[in-house]
Amino acid sequence: MKTRLTIMNFLQFAVWGAYLTSMGAYLSKAGLGTDIGNYYAMQGVVSLFMPPLMGIVADRWVPAQRLLSFCHFMAAVFMGVAAWTGFSCEGGEVNGPMLFGAYSLSVAFYMPTLALSNSVAYTALDKAGLDTVKAFPPIRVFGTIGFICAMLFVDFTGFQNTPMQFVVSGAISIALCLYALTLPQCPVERNNASQSLVEAFGLKAFVLFKDKKMAFFFVFSFLLGVSLQITNGYANPYIQSFDSNPEYQGLFFVEHSNFLVSLSQMSETLCILLIPFFLKRFGIKNVMLIAMFAWVGRFAFLGLGNPGNGVWLFILSCIVYGVAFDFFNVSGSLFVDKETDVSMRSSAQGLFMLMTNGLGATVGSLSAKAVINHYVYADGLTPLEQAAGWQASWYIFAAYAAVVGVAFAILFEYKHEAK
Repeated sequence: MKTRLTIMNFLQFAVWGAYLTSMGAYLSKAGLGTDIGNYYAMQGVVSLFMPPLMGIVADRWVPAQRLLSFCHFMAAVFMGVAAWTGFSCEGGEVNGPMLFGAYSLSVAFYMPTLALSNSVAYTALDKAGLDTVKAFPPIRVFGTIGFICAMLFVDFTGFQNTPMQFVVSGAISIALCLYALTLPQCPVERNNASQSLVEAFGLKAFVLFKDKKMAFFFVFSFLLGVSLQITNGYANPYIQSFDSNPEYQGLFFVEHSNFLVSLSQMSETLCILLIPFFLKRFGIKNVMLIAMFAWVGRFAFLGLGNPGNGVWLFILSCIVYGVAFDFFNVSGSLFVDKETDVSMRSSAQGLFMLMTNGLGATVGSLSAKAVINHYVYADGLTPLEQAAGWQASWYIFAAYAAVVGVAFAILFEYKHEAK
């Protein structure tokens, strides 16, 4: 069963890895660079309502493994339409609205599968008599490995700047669509009316804002969530932009920018293993604070580096990404679990995800779009001015993360007892 669930997780995140970090590069090459922020913001928008809606369907009417299969089928269909739209331009302008519409529908069906795959895994492990706390993390790590493998495949096949990345994503979705039907049956409670729409959307947990500490935590979750998707959307086109400078043309990391970005996910895999030690030694507040200042490094090192003699700064940016992403998401989830009543725990976790990956990531993607469109994609800028604009943009993002980190250190009160 562990092996079967490992395969499921590998495919689940390979679907995402096929385009998440390379799509910005393709859009930039296709003349849609000014729209990159919209594409990444859409993931946050659909995350506000699609996962809860599909969760209700899975709880009451359709077994989770079948709904997982259906969602991946629909995601594959619309990703195929996105690929067809990209290929049909025949050297002319891509039909931007049609591409964006197809992509939006695809991610609308994909984002709920992140939760559905977890539900399938937990159910299967319970049926097998296994401890989910011990058994699931090693299985989940293979999701990140699948993400990385898809990134590298798209890079070294030359698909990272073409619509073929959408074809790869859709093909993996079809594979998982079929594979999900072989997984153990998940129960449904057809007469279960205990979970209302308010509860399903995590809205019940808004009462936690009455508690000053929890209110500050959720506000800062939103503020940090602003940073989550910025480098996914813009790191790749930024690194490739160095190709316009004769000094960097043809360098390995310019030609294989997705490989360089994949080091971030590799770091993420390793940093997960460090979290228990850091939580025990430094406490939740300090671990979250480390994550916030890691985002400062993530952005600043991108601005300072280059793919030549400064590539070590790019690599350092990728290393600290694991700390930036994992330390807050995991420790934040544990904080919510520890500080909320068991009757509201699921709703509180839903609220945490809404504030970070929903509202925060959406606002962040749109804000980054405004900044980069102004400094990089404005009409009439020379390549030299665009290079300076990229650097200024990364410094702005780093300054934002620094302000959030300092404010968190001052305003958020939480006492840790060292063990």
